[in-house]
Amino acid sequence: MCQSREALPRFEIEGIAPKLVVCVVCGLGRLEPMPGLDEIQRFYPHEYYGEPGTKFQPLVEGLVRWAGQRHVSFLTRSLPPGARVLDVGCGRGVVLGGLADRGMQVHGVEISADAMQGADPRAEIRIAPRLAEADYAADGFDEVLIWHVLEHLHDPHRTLQEVQRILRPGGRLVVAVPNFSSIQARLGGAAWFHLDLPRHLYHFPLSALKRLLGDLGFELVSEHHFSLRQNPFGWIQSALNALGVFPRNALYTLLHRRGDGSPAPFGAGTRLALRACLLLGALPALAASMLGALLRSGATVHVVARKTGGDSVVGQPPAQRST
Repeated sequence: MCQSREALPRFEIEGIAPKLVVCVVCGLGRLEPMPGLDEIQRFYPHEYYGEPGTKFQPLVEGLVRWAGQRHVSFLTRSLPPGARVLDVGCGRGVVLGGLADRGMQVHGVEISADAMQGADPRAEIRIAPRLAEADYAADGFDEVLIWHVLEHLHDPHRTLQEVQRILRPGGRLVVAVPNFSSIQARLGGAAWFHLDLPRHLYHFPLSALKRLLGDLGFELVSEHHFSLRQNPFGWIQSALNALGVFPRNALYTLLHRRGDGSPAPFGAGTRLALRACLLLGALPALAASMLGALLRSGATVHVVARKTGGDSVVGQPPAQRST
C-alpha cells in the first residue's frame, strides 16, 4: 500500500513455502513469495464450498442466511429499484437473492463454478479468473460489493482499479475484510481464526485499506466495525485455537457441511465438547465484539466508499463516520 520494500516475517505456514510477511511501514500483511494462480486454486478443494448452495449445518446455515438478509437493507440504502449491483466473488449468491427480492438487477463474478452452485437463478453470474476478464462495460454499475473477497485476490490493487472503471460516477463500493489491526487479531496472533492461511493472500489493517481506496480515487463514506456473522465466532474459534486442545479451526470444521454428507472427523466426545464451547462462549464473544466495535477495532470491518464525479448514492454527504 505504501510502496515500501521492507517487511518482517510473521508467520510460517505448515506444508507450503510462502510465509506471511508484514510491511514495516503500513502494516499490510501478504504471502511472500506470492503463490501463482494455479497454486492458489489448489487452496480451494471442492469440499471447501460445501453442499451445492449450502455451506454449513442446517441451524448455522439458517442463521447465516438470516444475518445475510438483514444487511441487504444496508446494501440497498438509497438505491432505486432496478439499480445494477455487482457482487465480486459472489459465491452462492446469498446476498444477491435478497437484492433481487428488492428489485435490483443482480450480477456476480466468481473464479470457480463450484463456488456458485445453488446460486439464485435471477443472478447473472460470470466465471472469470480476474474481474477485468469478466468484460463488464464502463460505468455500468450503481454499486459493487467485495465482501470478504479482497484478501483472497492475487492483485487487489488491479481489482479495485477495475471497479473504478465499471462503477458509475457517484456509485458506491462496499468492501469487507478481516481487520489485521484489530484487538482480536493482535490477541489471537497465529491462533487468529480470520488469518485463514494460505487462502488469505493479503491481510489489511484498516488504515492500509483506506489508504488504498484513497489512492485509487474513492471517497470514504463510512466504516463499520460490527459483524454478527463474523466477529463473535472469531473470538470463540481463536480462543480454541490458542488452547491447542482441539485441531485448528475444529469448531468451524464441525459446523461446515461436507459434500459427501459425512460427519466431522472427530469422536463423539470432541463434538460434544466443541458444541459446549460454542454455547458457553457465545455471550462473552458477543460482548467482546460489541466492545471492539465501540473501540473502532472490530475483528472484521466493512467500509463504504464512492466513486467521485457524481451524486452520492448513499443519501448523505461523504463525511466520514463510524459505527
